[in-house]
Amino acid sequence: MAAALLMATSAIGPGFLTQTTVFTEKLLYNFGFVIIVSIMIDVVAQVTIWRTLTFSNLKAQQLGNILLPGLGNLLAVCVAFGGLVFNTGNFAGAGMGINAMFEIPNEWGILITALIVFYLFFSENSLKKLDYVVKFLGILMLVLICIMIFSAKIDFTKLIRFSLLPEVFDIKSTITLIGGTVGGYITFAGAQRLMDAGLVGEEHSSEVIKSASIGILFTGILRYFLFIGTLSVVLTGLSLDASNPTASVFTATFGSAGKVLFGLMIWAASITSVIGATYTSIAFLKDFHPVFVQKKKLFALIFVLVSVAVILIFGKPVNLLLFAGYINGFILPVGLAIVLLSIRNKSIFNKFKYPVLLQFVAWMILLILSGFAIYSLF
Repeated sequence: MAAALLMATSAIGPGFLTQTTVFTEKLLYNFGFVIIVSIMIDVVAQVTIWRTLTFSNLKAQQLGNILLPGLGNLLAVCVAFGGLVFNTGNFAGAGMGINAMFEIPNEWGILITALIVFYLFFSENSLKKLDYVVKFLGILMLVLICIMIFSAKIDFTKLIRFSLLPEVFDIKSTITLIGGTVGGYITFAGAQRLMDAGLVGEEHSSEVIKSASIGILFTGILRYFLFIGTLSVVLTGLSLDASNPTASVFTATFGSAGKVLFGLMIWAASITSVIGATYTSIAFLKDFHPVFVQKKKLFALIFVLVSVAVILIFGKPVNLLLFAGYINGFILPVGLAIVLLSIRNKSIFNKFKYPVLLQFVAWMILLILSGFAIYSLF
């Protein structure tokens, strides 16, 4: 459960909230189908990656280096860089959340969040505390979204019909959701947590499959509930604030309390994403030199400090975020390709039995994601 929620809360960041709100306003009832399709694809991709990594007890970059010397190192650098840059956006969201709750300047909100993250990483039994905080905030976010849908006023018959048979299907929004759920460092976060807990080898495959599936389903359900709440607001004819569409939804739903609840939601989403990005990025850097293992908490501190410094000095680095977004688009296809090609290595996966049909589906997903990643560069 800790691994599932670490992955899920890593995915549920400020970008997750904004994407869901914007696509709901654009596609209305049809967006339900996009969510369901993305969940099905995400489950296959994530189960494939998690089962392979935990069976071999090797990280994605280690498999990559076995497959082609240097490939794994390149993947590790891309994951760490993407996590570092996206942490600037996560801290921006955290500052915005504290500002909405307490009307404290964003800069102080960012520093307060950073101090909380420092405490979690540097305190005794830090891994247990990280697990506890991630679980608590993950459940809190789900509760907030559930409260929202209780007041939703939509045609649920139409919702179900369009979620299964839409009038419009938007490919770009589907790929965006897939990348936002299992792209970049996100899909590796839970697998790394399982390996750190010793849940490796074929004997733990059922637990790994369950954990990977729960992570995706938790993310998908929360997104679907947010979609219902947003759809209810959009159907009233209210135009959402383009600069902060999710805040508009919370204000319209909860009235005067909406601003505070939005602040709580985006802060919870932001700090859990910071934890996930930092934990996973440092794990990917460990193989470069023993010092990353010996001083992992120090490097976690440096990782967070750099992100905070960038957001405080330069503000939201739009161009850097866009560049990291392009890299993020390539990380999942490359990571999935490494996993699928490594399965053929009988010296590592001699007793590994992964269904041929699921391998075929994973290769199809890989080709689709690769095509979109290349397209996004032009």
